[in-house]
Amino acid sequence: MRKRFKRGRWIATVIACAGMVGLGLTVSAVTAPSGASVKKTVVIDAGQTGSPPNYIFPLATLAHFSVANITYFQYYMYRPLYWFGSHDSITVDYKLSLADAPKFSNHNSTIKITLKNYKWSNGESVDVTDIMLWMNMWHQSPAAYGGTFPAGLPTTVKSIKATSSTTFTLTMAHPVNPHWFLYDQLAMITPLPLAWTVTSLTGAPGSGGCAAAPFTTTTAKGANAAKCKAVYDFLSEQSGFNPTNPKETIDAFPTYATSKLWKVVDGPWKLTSFTATVGFTMVPNSKYSGPNKPKIKEYIDKAYTSTSAMFDALASGTLDVGHLGLTELTAPAKKIGKPGSPPVVGPNVPRLSATYTLAPSGTWQITYFPYNFNSTGDTGNAGPIFRQLYFRQAMQHLVDQTLLVSRLDKGYGIPNYGMIPDVVKSQYLSKTAYKNPYPYSVSAAKSLLKSHGWKVVSGGTDTCAKPGTGPGKCGKGIKKGAKLNFTLVYSTEPSILKTVNNVLKSAWSEAGIHVNLSSGTFNTVYGEALPCAKGCKWEMNDWGAWLYSPGIDPTGTELLEAGSASNSGSWKTKTSTTLILQSLSGGTTALYKYENWEMKKLPYVFENSGVRLYEVHKGLEGVAPMDPLDTLTPATFHWS
Repeated sequence: MRKRFKRGRWIATVIACAGMVGLGLTVSAVTAPSGASVKKTVVIDAGQTGSPPNYIFPLATLAHFSVANITYFQYYMYRPLYWFGSHDSITVDYKLSLADAPKFSNHNSTIKITLKNYKWSNGESVDVTDIMLWMNMWHQSPAAYGGTFPAGLPTTVKSIKATSSTTFTLTMAHPVNPHWFLYDQLAMITPLPLAWTVTSLTGAPGSGGCAAAPFTTTTAKGANAAKCKAVYDFLSEQSGFNPTNPKETIDAFPTYATSKLWKVVDGPWKLTSFTATVGFTMVPNSKYSGPNKPKIKEYIDKAYTSTSAMFDALASGTLDVGHLGLTELTAPAKKIGKPGSPPVVGPNVPRLSATYTLAPSGTWQITYFPYNFNSTGDTGNAGPIFRQLYFRQAMQHLVDQTLLVSRLDKGYGIPNYGMIPDVVKSQYLSKTAYKNPYPYSVSAAKSLLKSHGWKVVSGGTDTCAKPGTGPGKCGKGIKKGAKLNFTLVYSTEPSILKTVNNVLKSAWSEAGIHVNLSSGTFNTVYGEALPCAKGCKWEMNDWGAWLYSPGIDPTGTELLEAGSASNSGSWKTKTSTTLILQSLSGGTTALYKYENWEMKKLPYVFENSGVRLYEVHKGLEGVAPMDPLDTLTPATFHWS
């Protein structure tokens, strides 16, 4: 999102949220009066600071493929086919999944899946038709979904055959790695109700025709493709996005809690109110047929614009679950962590210790931001400069992760050197991943630039003195007199990004790399950084991090494969593509080879990953420990 969730994209270091206005609720409604023994029945939770949900339709475009939309919003109402993560694990949880374990046969090119007995809130069964609606819309326009990449679904499926209302078989174009296919591909699928197969709010369920169409007939052309496009366009517009006119502004938020479309859910919650700037409320879905039925009467997610506002709410005791910002920390970690080993938690903030328990959580993420390798910025020189490995090496040499962890993260962080999450220990991490290939060194950065034809001006702006492609030259496409003068746009939340990027700006300046800083909301910064072949000016955009979810397997297919919807910077090399594809079927040896190569080639600027610090109201159980995939499950929340 993006992962920019995206899992699919997680937002970095620590996050937060809040605000009670507009939710129709007073503090006294959820907090017992002093001396009384009134049991609470409501939980007030802080969502992501500065990036509230802004899309309800699960088949989300890259611009909407975020943790705020998927993990912290859609999953409550619309369950994915397979559920992953529990406490300190990223493994599949079949108990919470909508289907039994997939069965692989025919040299792993055929996959049989049997659905469990789940119901939609309108009484209909969750069946194969609901899988087909998702797959057919996705097949009609693969780029419409933020989790799409060339080597994956839906284009690698030859056929889908239903053998009953609850059983279907996928036949693949070639054999697949069962682990990767489950953790990265099947993890992407979310069944959608027949009630959504419509092209108008008055249409009868199924009238749009997309769910009943054979999978092989729903590609770009043909009558069934047209039906699926019409259904997809309608649902997208109802969610607030017009696929035929992406720049159109559609205010769909007021309909999220009232539309009959979105009221059909198969998850444990249903939406009762939604305001993008205030938050949302949910109540239990009385028709929910799965495990972990809600134990509270109402769940409130509050939207805060800053971590300081969220901290004030925590300090006043009006928030039940929140996130502690680094600026509010009064004591550092007892011990700084290292790759594969999280930090040792220090004492809680004194103002909160009597009411809350500090619950740290490491996440299955990398902290990074992309270069736009096709940027026309810097008078046309940005893209060609970013494509030079020596330049990216110089930039990375000036990212002092040790300093960032100890000074800014106050010890609550882990150095991150590449594409594999390292806060959580896993079999995905090679031995090389524990070592920094580009340790902090101003002299090394300067040497790289000087030896490639740049006139280095510490504290100023370097210029290309020797254009060309030979030894000692600036590189292909870089003009004489070109300047190392770029713009980095960062998200205003989490607020720590402003401090981090000011530190990096100062460090880069030591080698004459001049970076102009600008800021915007998370949704703006993230939404602007889209892949482009030519003509886009954005240069570097920083929204924080990438959570590997719903694609759990960190093989690089989503973030780095050429043509992937989430390959923001349009990274593309033959070797990278080859190694990514080999990692899909070659086990850990092939994955390590890919991992180690990308660490050295630097498709992104890598930064240290933060550890989120949850504050959980004492007496509220079922919250901590959080799982590494950030799959919050309010259905488990209950007051003791």
